[in-house]
Amino acid sequence: MMNSANEWQTALPEFLLEAEMLLAKSEECLNHLHLIRNDSDAIDCMKTSLAKLAEKADGLALQAISEFSRHIQYLIANAVSPVQLHDQALDALHDCLTLLAWQLELIDIRTGELGLDDSEQTSLIATVTSQIPQKDYGHQQRLQQRS
Repeated sequence: MMNSANEWQTALPEFLLEAEMLLAKSEECLNHLHLIRNDSDAIDCMKTSLAKLAEKADGLALQAISEFSRHIQYLIANAVSPVQLHDQALDALHDCLTLLAWQLELIDIRTGELGLDDSEQTSLIATVTSQIPQKDYGHQQRLQQRS
């Protein structure tokens, strides 16, 4: 967490720039998967980008963004068959990336707060979960209960 408003106002623009690049990279990987379904490099790239975004958001105490990014990354990583994602699964992941981009724009540049209702995140996670069968259903239930 930042010690002062000045520190926050200095760190936020750098974070936002990096977050936009990570989201763009994830989106590029997702678009690639629409063309080539079984590209494990694209899957790995998306997982890595989301994990980095979560880590960077943690550094600024942006919990809603870090948890959502980490949750999406987990759902991809824990997929029964991550290289067999169908159009509905890819569309659901696209919706998650769109929401993340929108949330980044809503961060208050003075306070660093992101006032939002997490119901849309919860709904999108449920959609992704229904579209991407998971390896460990028990762990997934625990994640959903935390959301």
